[in-house]
Amino acid sequence: MHRKTKEAAVRLRRKGRGDAGMVTSEYAMGIIAAVGFALLLYEVVTSGQVRAELQDIVKKALNARM
Repeated sequence: MHRKTKEAAVRLRRKGRGDAGMVTSEYAMGIIAAVGFALLLYEVVTSGQVRAELQDIVKKALNARM
């Protein structure tokens, strides 16, 4: 019985080694997607209309009575 357990452990270990490179590629794709989203968000926030709205919100907040 001990031999069968050892053989099963060896098979599992070998099977787990098959996707060592996948983790790095997944991180790379995640970083690329995050950078793309950040760029899109930056473009939206720095557009004229959105910038004016944000400035208006900040001015109202600073002029609010406490």
